Amino acid sequence: MGKGLNRTFQATQVGRVSMELADRAVGLLLTLTSLSIFTYYTFWVIILPLVDSNHFVHKYFLPQEYAILIPVYAAVALICFLSVFIVYVMLKSKKKKA
Repeated sequence: MGKGLNRTFQATQVGRVSMELADRAVGLLLTLTSLSIFTYYTFWVIILPLVDSNHFVHKYFLPQEYAILIPVYAAVALICFLSVFIVYVMLKSKKKKA
């Protein structure tokens, strides 16, 4: 293998390693975020109703009605986004055929 090709290969390998590290960091961040949200929501919905309403821990959580409203709004937003994306892809593929 020539020196130029060898350097290109090495540069590609270095780029891959740095991308793998970046992917792992993003994956770790997403995992920690989702685990935190799951823990908060589980405590909020399952355990908090069993705690006395005068307890200090209640000030760290939203009112109980938001436990239903937030996931419903998130689901509606996700469905809307997916619908718009699917329509966009279908229109784009229809343009290519024509």
